[in-house]
Amino acid sequence: MFPTALFLDRDGTLIEDRHYLSEPEGVELIAGVKETLHAFIVRGCRLFLFTNQSGVGRGLFSLDAVKRCNERMLELLALPAPGFVDICVATEAPEMPAVYRKPSPRFIHEMIAKHSLDATSTWMVGDRVNDVNAGLNAGVQTALISSGASEKIPMGVWRCRDLQDFHARLVKAERR
Repeated sequence: MFPTALFLDRDGTLIEDRHYLSEPEGVELIAGVKETLHAFIVRGCRLFLFTNQSGVGRGLFSLDAVKRCNERMLELLALPAPGFVDICVATEAPEMPAVYRKPSPRFIHEMIAKHSLDATSTWMVGDRVNDVNAGLNAGVQTALISSGASEKIPMGVWRCRDLQDFHARLVKAERR
């Protein structure tokens, strides 16, 4: 079944991972992401951005800096309406109690309830094990983008080269 909703990590999944990115000029889309997100939207898939930004909690940069980077990413993506239905920026540092910080499933659970999403056709996609674990903790399907993570992942989690590969695998699975 093609996804009805995607929860997407930002750094390393949609944009190049620049350690503690705080300047919009540093935002660079990963090749093929723009076209792939457009393809998901055309199919009626709702997109949600779910990003850990511990630099805020660590005092390295402000939430406004994160918002400016997100705005630049959205400008480069030029997604058709509605674009991202909702955005969660988890600002907790790893040593802080996790409210939204992945692997917490809270944002996914809240959006499933708020938007009456079908959890069986919802995916969490990211490039870190914490992204995968957020999806698993929420009870949704998960995919790991191999742009950076080399950690072991649980059985049943899709491992994809990039977002384009994830989309292609979904299309292929749908044809079966």
